[in-house]
Amino acid sequence: MEDLQHAPVHSVAAVLRIRDFRNLWVGLGLSSLGDWMGLLALTAMANASADSYAGKNYAIATVLFLRVLPALVLSPVAGYVADRLDRRAVLIWGDVVRGVLFLTIPLVGTLWWIFVVTVLVEAVSLVWGPAKDATVPNLVPPHRLESANQVSLATTYGSALPAAAIFAGLTLVDKVYRQLFASLGGGPVDLALYFNALSFLVSGFVIARLKTIPRGPADTGGEASVWTVVTDGWRYVGTTPVVRGLVIGIIGAFAAGGVVIGLARTFVSDLGGGDSGYGLLFGTVFAGLGLGMWRGPRMVPGLSRRRLFGVALTLTGLLLFPLALVQQLPVVVGLTALLGFCAGVGWITGNTMLGLEVPDVLRGRTYAFVASMIRLTLALVLAVAPLLAGVIGTHDLGPDDADGHPMVVYNGAAFTFLIAAVLMTAVGVASYRQMDDRKGTPLLSDLRHAFTGSEGVYAATGCFVALEGGEGAGKSTQARLLRHRLVADGYDVLLTFEPGDTDVGRQLRRIVLDPATGDISHRTEALLYAADKAEHVDRVIVPALSRGAVVLTDRYVDSTLAYQGAGRDLEGRELERVARWATGDLRPHLTVLLDLPSQQGLTRFEERDRIEGEPGDFHERVREMFLTLASSSPEHYLVVDARRPVAEITTAILARLRPLLGHAARAPVELSPTRGAD
Repeated sequence: MEDLQHAPVHSVAAVLRIRDFRNLWVGLGLSSLGDWMGLLALTAMANASADSYAGKNYAIATVLFLRVLPALVLSPVAGYVADRLDRRAVLIWGDVVRGVLFLTIPLVGTLWWIFVVTVLVEAVSLVWGPAKDATVPNLVPPHRLESANQVSLATTYGSALPAAAIFAGLTLVDKVYRQLFASLGGGPVDLALYFNALSFLVSGFVIARLKTIPRGPADTGGEASVWTVVTDGWRYVGTTPVVRGLVIGIIGAFAAGGVVIGLARTFVSDLGGGDSGYGLLFGTVFAGLGLGMWRGPRMVPGLSRRRLFGVALTLTGLLLFPLALVQQLPVVVGLTALLGFCAGVGWITGNTMLGLEVPDVLRGRTYAFVASMIRLTLALVLAVAPLLAGVIGTHDLGPDDADGHPMVVYNGAAFTFLIAAVLMTAVGVASYRQMDDRKGTPLLSDLRHAFTGSEGVYAATGCFVALEGGEGAGKSTQARLLRHRLVADGYDVLLTFEPGDTDVGRQLRRIVLDPATGDISHRTEALLYAADKAEHVDRVIVPALSRGAVVLTDRYVDSTLAYQGAGRDLEGRELERVARWATGDLRPHLTVLLDLPSQQGLTRFEERDRIEGEPGDFHERVREMFLTLASSSPEHYLVVDARRPVAEITTAILARLRPLLGHAARAPVELSPTRGAD
């Protein structure tokens, strides 16, 4: 347990060492594998059940539409039902019922029963999913919940890859084991359905080993009505530009993915591929999606998340153009991987920002609104895209060759991809323009810096923590409380601040904060702060970290980027280069942002220094920049609402900080005098 306690907060291995969560994760993986196998098998059966090109598209469209239809009707009450029932029973029997339903498909063997089972399975999944999501926080410590959710998300979507590989493998071995498949009316698709049913049944058995899953809360009478949830979410999204751009982009990304999934089977057939080609293309989409969600944002750590989101969506739309125009299956597979990667980057970035941008009081109803819009969009796309492809049909382009064959045969699926490419690119550009937080800075310059810039230096000993935020957010108070708690735990703690915690710094602090200084050049001010940081890092911070101390600093580089960058409107990249050079690019292991509306923070002062005396719009720009910096690298930040009770804030910070203290000295030492910015 000691190793687990000191493991990094984002450690996947640490989460999977928690036995109950590991069992739930195994069950989730098997259930997700079965779900994707079911989608592949059902669409393949629907494709085989029709004779004409249009008929195949209509059959697949019906299956895909029925997968999302229950969500449109039942999603408002699914969470309520999941909370009213025993969650353990829901998870176990949900898997068993779905397994039995899939088992009946090859036994009945009719198209109408495929449609019935599709609806029933999705109805069960609507209750199973909320029960699973509500269970995870009870199985892991609070500071590991983010990692647990990331593992669950990666498993849900990543299991599409082995599902596609298994499905493709089953279709390929048909040639070798034709005698075996002769006893199965549907050939390898029947075998895939039996495998699918088995995965659900095994999942239910694994989850049955969990004994600590709590029952759902019985009191749900305080929940708002469905109408209130939808209207409140719509109103907030419509009146908040950043959230509006996020929602448009997220829905657009799901729509693009729905077009690809909905047309993949007929598109592969148009290119001369069979079920194995379909499985390969399907798996490639989700391999790219998983890789984009897992690694994409880390490839460009210097690019703001708002810009990254818009760029990822635009690239998703642009990649649909060559996907539609190139009629070679190997090339299409490669393009599909890139498209999935870009969609994955957009999906994970958008959801991260949605959690950061939406205030807690509106977050639940906003997520409910977004989820409803995603389901509605998917239902429309999955139904309309194959229907449109069927209506467009097959077209011969160019003159016939010597054998009388047309030069190019262009089918409805490819035409529909072209339409989707135009719409998705427009959505990406609109989201980028709406959310761009660095207007005036060329995107190419930003990208060049993001790919070539340093990710910073982190001390190998000690633990470096920076407390950031606007005026009156309570940084000094929290710094003192944290020092007291950590000292009580036996750590060597240094409490320091910027500007002014060195001999040189005190003179610089007087210049930059004394109202008597009056107006000075913004660049001069920035350089004075940089000089203070250079002295502070060399004389105070680095020596303390070298001996293994926990260093708590009230303000650091982010304050320069927020106050002199956004506040003074200096060019951000140049300012960051100066600040990083002054500090030797030393980064905090954790930056705690105490977020507080600027007007509320300024009321906590009777007298104001030179910076505190700036107008309200200055401090609003500062606050927005702090939030942007935090959203760009959430693994190194903790954002806390500074309006919460002081003790709650301290507890939240300690929960996030303790796993980072593995290299901090705990031996009793003679403490240095308390430092603070007060």
